[in-house]
Amino acid sequence: MDERFNKWLLTPVLTLLFVVIMYQYVSPSCTSSCTNFGEQPRAGEAGPPAAPGPARRAQAPPEEWERRPQLPPPPRRPPEGPRGAAAPEDEDEEPGDPEEEEEEEEEEGEPDSEAPENGSLPRFVPRFNFTLKDLTRFVDFNIKGRDVIVFLHIQKTGGTTFGRHLVKNIRLEQPCSCKAGQKKCTCHRPGKKETWLFSRFSTGWSCGLHADWTELTNCVPAIMEKKDCPRNHSHTRNFYYITMLRDPVSRYLSEWKHVQRGATWKTSLHMCDGRSPTPDELPTCYPGDDWSGVSLREFMDCSYNLANNRQVRMLADLSLVGCYNLTFMNESERNTILLQSAKNNLKNMAFFGLTEFQRKTQFLFERTFNLKFISPFTQFNITRASNVEINEGARQRIEELNFLDVQLYEYAKDLFQQRYHHTKQLEHQRDRQKRREERRLQREHRGHRWPKQDGATEETVTEDYNSQVVRW
Repeated sequence: MDERFNKWLLTPVLTLLFVVIMYQYVSPSCTSSCTNFGEQPRAGEAGPPAAPGPARRAQAPPEEWERRPQLPPPPRRPPEGPRGAAAPEDEDEEPGDPEEEEEEEEEEGEPDSEAPENGSLPRFVPRFNFTLKDLTRFVDFNIKGRDVIVFLHIQKTGGTTFGRHLVKNIRLEQPCSCKAGQKKCTCHRPGKKETWLFSRFSTGWSCGLHADWTELTNCVPAIMEKKDCPRNHSHTRNFYYITMLRDPVSRYLSEWKHVQRGATWKTSLHMCDGRSPTPDELPTCYPGDDWSGVSLREFMDCSYNLANNRQVRMLADLSLVGCYNLTFMNESERNTILLQSAKNNLKNMAFFGLTEFQRKTQFLFERTFNLKFISPFTQFNITRASNVEINEGARQRIEELNFLDVQLYEYAKDLFQQRYHHTKQLEHQRDRQKRREERRLQREHRGHRWPKQDGATEETVTEDYNSQVVRW
């Protein structure tokens, strides 16, 4: 009896044990899934966090957006420089040596948000009225002929980086030959021993250290004629002047930091009307060999500091105002003439770029000269100038000292943006016209093809019918 009772008792015990074990495995997942699927959390109980909708995301602080799980961003290629990455700063720079003067290039880069390849054009409202001729820049640059690109290099405008692009990053039939350890590259025309580029990295400072517009326009033609073969003197030569501009405050701070490290540019000639300025016309701001360690206040307090309005002075025709003779006319008239001359020369140049818009600078240069760069330009947002912390009073003082440069830069930026948008619009129109032409040709091709197929079918049926008649 006891044995029979134990057998009957063993079966429900084992069954209960099995149910308990299964409940431990199945119950947690089932409970949570059931609650999420069909049940609502009771009052006072916290339910699982729901994904925020657009309205909740708009109200939530950005910190919470980052904490919540989101889809990973698409992979982004690292920014490239010409044939690799351009060094943020030259390793061989030696403060105090003007020939080795290198600009503090950007240290940390981010892709340009206004790059042409983004597809969407930023909203832009023009401020100045320019003619269609001013906006259209397509140069028939004959690199195999006698044409020459002349680069006007203004200090601390990113000219060193752009100059390297010209000699190392352009896709050419005969690229420039740049040997390690040499400051200059050889940029010859295809099949000739004549240069097509007049710049620091190709011909050196042949017209003086950082020669300005007044110096270059009077010096370059004579220099090129001396280097050219005598048999080519009868042919005409086109000089295409190009330059780079930069935000005046950033440029001024960058020059101050560079001078603070020992740069002087005191070997610059400043030639105008056939002579250099006298010490009375162009005094120095420091008594020694350089101005190392100069404070920003000392840099701004020197009234004849050439850093003030440097971009206007280097782009204007100084012979119109008596060169560096400040007694030639009153200051107000001199400033008006200088600014207008700089605007006219900049507008009539074959090309100019802006340091703050690297990708657009690349885009406009390629379309202007019908030349392609090998690697894309990189937009850097952090420089030594951007790391300088100044108060609002110091910024206003810099803008006052560079009030002509501020006006020129606003003019240049507006012209630059209008040229970019105009060129992009022309490209869109050409692309649409090309697609329409391709569709028209496809329709014509289909129209010519179908009648032939119909005729071939009829011929086949006729031959088959004739062969059947012969058989019959």
